[in-house]
Amino acid sequence: MSAPASAVYVYELPVRLWHGINALAIVVLALTGYLIAEPLASTAGEASAHFLMGYIRFAHFAAGYILAVGFVGRIYWAYAGNEHARQIFMPPVWKAHFWDGVWHELRWYAFIAKAPRHYIGHNPLAILAMHLFVWGLLFMIVTGLALYGEGAGQQSWQFALFTSWVLAAFGDSQTVQTWHHLVMWFIVCFVLIHVYVAVREEKLSGQSMLSTIATGWRTFKNNEPIDDAE
Repeated sequence: MSAPASAVYVYELPVRLWHGINALAIVVLALTGYLIAEPLASTAGEASAHFLMGYIRFAHFAAGYILAVGFVGRIYWAYAGNEHARQIFMPPVWKAHFWDGVWHELRWYAFIAKAPRHYIGHNPLAILAMHLFVWGLLFMIVTGLALYGEGAGQQSWQFALFTSWVLAAFGDSQTVQTWHHLVMWFIVCFVLIHVYVAVREEKLSGQSMLSTIATGWRTFKNNEPIDDAE
């Protein structure tokens, strides 16, 4: 443990931008993805006069590319940024102290532990959860590009880099679509829990959460010692 800190700069601007843009992209992807899987009722009139599902698919593809480009940029910043920028990519799963922190956070969120521990960056459970979220995003990007490449054709780079081997690995396009849809629900559930935990910690933990992702600064409301997530 280190000495208490009242305010520490944690999340650099690229990380905060990625968080905001990623959140918006996921909302668009989840909504449009659901509508693609469960299309709206047909509109009246000539088909040539309507392009509703076309706009929905365009929004889905555009948000998907934004998510993918942002993901690549976030991987770069994991190495170019500070130590907190790489936490979610490199959880110290080989350290006993890390798993002790995960166990404590589980008990704290379950209202069993009486007091929270304070961390400058993510707490150990958040690091582990975010790491799984990163793999979920990667899965969605790869399978999404594979499905896009199927429609773009065999001459497209999406087909060459993704469709050609992803469809072979899963067996067929329908299986890829099914898994793509299922992992979307995993991400939706993660987002809901993530928002709940952030609000809960803002109120109960004695340290800032919501303002930190906006400003980058972590503030502490008491003089409790700061733990080390690693």
